[in-house]
Amino acid sequence: MNAQEPGNPDIPGAPDEHDPQDVPRVPREHEVKELVAAAGVPVPRGVVVRDLDFAAAGGLAEPLVLKAFGPGLVHKSEAGAVRLGLRADGLAAAAAEMRSRLDVEGFLVEEQAPAGVELIVGLVGDPGFGPVLLAGLGGVWTEAMRDTALRLCPISERDARLMLDELRGAALLHGHRGHPPVDVDAVVKLLMTVGGPGGLWERLELGEFELNPVIATPSGVTAVDARHLPGRPRPSTAREPADFLPLFEPRAVAVVGASASRPNFGNMFLDFYRAAGVPLVAVHPSAAEVAGVPAVPSLAAADVDYALVAVPAERCAEVVRQASGIPYVQVMSGGFGETGRADLERDLAGAARAAGTRLLGPNCMGVYCPRGRQTFVGGGLGPAGTVALISQSGGLAGEVIKVGERRGLAFSRVVTVGNAADVTPAELLSWLARDPETRAVGLYLEDPRGGRELHEALRAARLPVALLVGGRSSQGQRAALSHTGGMVSDLRVWAAVAAQTGTALVSSQDDLIGVLAFFQAHGSRVTDGDRVLVIGPSGGAGVLAADAFDRAGVRLAPLPDGVLDGLGLAAAGNPLEVPVGPRGRPGLVPEVIEAIVRREPYADVVAHVNVQSFFTYGDAAEPLYAYARALAGAQEALPRVRITLVTRNGECAPAGVEDEVRRIAAAAGVPVYRSMEAAAAAVAAGGSRGTA
Repeated sequence: MNAQEPGNPDIPGAPDEHDPQDVPRVPREHEVKELVAAAGVPVPRGVVVRDLDFAAAGGLAEPLVLKAFGPGLVHKSEAGAVRLGLRADGLAAAAAEMRSRLDVEGFLVEEQAPAGVELIVGLVGDPGFGPVLLAGLGGVWTEAMRDTALRLCPISERDARLMLDELRGAALLHGHRGHPPVDVDAVVKLLMTVGGPGGLWERLELGEFELNPVIATPSGVTAVDARHLPGRPRPSTAREPADFLPLFEPRAVAVVGASASRPNFGNMFLDFYRAAGVPLVAVHPSAAEVAGVPAVPSLAAADVDYALVAVPAERCAEVVRQASGIPYVQVMSGGFGETGRADLERDLAGAARAAGTRLLGPNCMGVYCPRGRQTFVGGGLGPAGTVALISQSGGLAGEVIKVGERRGLAFSRVVTVGNAADVTPAELLSWLARDPETRAVGLYLEDPRGGRELHEALRAARLPVALLVGGRSSQGQRAALSHTGGMVSDLRVWAAVAAQTGTALVSSQDDLIGVLAFFQAHGSRVTDGDRVLVIGPSGGAGVLAADAFDRAGVRLAPLPDGVLDGLGLAAAGNPLEVPVGPRGRPGLVPEVIEAIVRREPYADVVAHVNVQSFFTYGDAAEPLYAYARALAGAQEALPRVRITLVTRNGECAPAGVEDEVRRIAAAAGVPVYRSMEAAAAAVAAGGSRGTA
């Protein structure tokens, strides 16, 4: 941990040492403790001494703690500014020794707290998400164990209890090796006082704030140490809700930047739009038409809802200033903030505001919406569906569209935001959550771009959301004045956002597609119970399936006794081994599923099949199709169970077989996966938010 002095400009939220007029004074420990005590947080009894006369400490109960305070004394233990276990008559000598080597303003003398479980409770003003609460093992264990949990403020009491349950050292709170349990309710109350509604997080300008250690005992909690690093207030980025329908379903589209002589990106988009059939106009300073598309000299002459700009970055602001009356302008061009040209990006956003238009991008590919004949990918439009996608990456969005449609996804709206200089993911998510054409949303983000608003949008959404975040391991790392700041990174904040909002956090593009396929098939299905049953051939495959679901955090509950009586199966377990193959009876698995779920409620049934066996021990695809039809029939007969199919070793089938299996299953709302790992990730995501 690199302790840095106040005023370091590399610390997010820290005062700037080059602007002394704007440097907030760092409160001393006793001042912070007065604040927390007034909020109801227990602190040790103590007195402040400015010289070496410690007579005022005579009323305190020994043993005593002596702490020096002054400029730069942030980590007192590391600076040798703390002495424990003192008697009153030893205070003056200990203080004189500290003053001889430290820049000391004064001393805080306190009663030494009794031993207990040492915790840390802290707040950080995260640059993207705002106030974040951290709790975990504290004191000497803070850096060694890094056993902490995070939530965005404000937290609920449920959040507080889940934070404590997430700690690897949670057993320490509940009693261990003869030690009594601590007062967990008092710890929860402390977390709510700091991070709950109306808590300290609303009254502090963060910066960072830390109580470390907090001593937890069977009789309550005591904040032994406290520090606060003020920060500057962050302006709100909230804005009036926008109507994004013209973005996705424009009356007409203009393309700026297509060439009349040398085909370029603008010409490619003219071709895409012309193939899609949307009313179209080109913008060209002199040509009457471009590639057969009528042209106008500027955006000021274009009667459209949406304009795509593909000119060099230096010219984009000039073009956008002419967009008055056009609801949305997309700047495809790169060369802005992502390349260090923040000035060009500010100018572009200012030009959009001046024109009264909303800006998508820059550095983005645009919008895909089969209903609105909007597209940025070649190959024609796919079917209109109910799955939406918001992506900071245009390339990744194009892959998700094409691969997803190949696997049966049908999209309602896809939008790429690039640098998100104006239109943000949070705004789009809020609108999509109310869009009658959208039933599920996927997100690919690389930085928060209005993280606080995004958190609120996710929390308010009443539809399933899958989130893939790029660069989580490297963003947001900081050198910090407190232990709290050093343990808050984007990786952990995104996980906290997902936990608090019921968002499914996925780790790969393939899982994003797979989870969206699950949401598309099952998102509106009301289920019985919360159990998962895995059923299919091969004991070994079942063992590996159990491992895959365990890694995904999904528990496979044991089958109830006697549930399979009369079905002629050798063993009853979960995963359950049932013969499925080219000579097997296609209806056996559905019969077993029905027998089990009639007796015991299961939310999900994952049926797996070894496709290879149908073509090694048989010579036709029809038995495999018959099995898929039987599963489809089971789904229709059991509407309160979500059935998922895994076609293991599908590459062994002739071309077109997997597509036909997927078509049969999809017609009944059964998603199909090629691996148990992909199915496990999707089923786990289905439990993240109530999908009803």
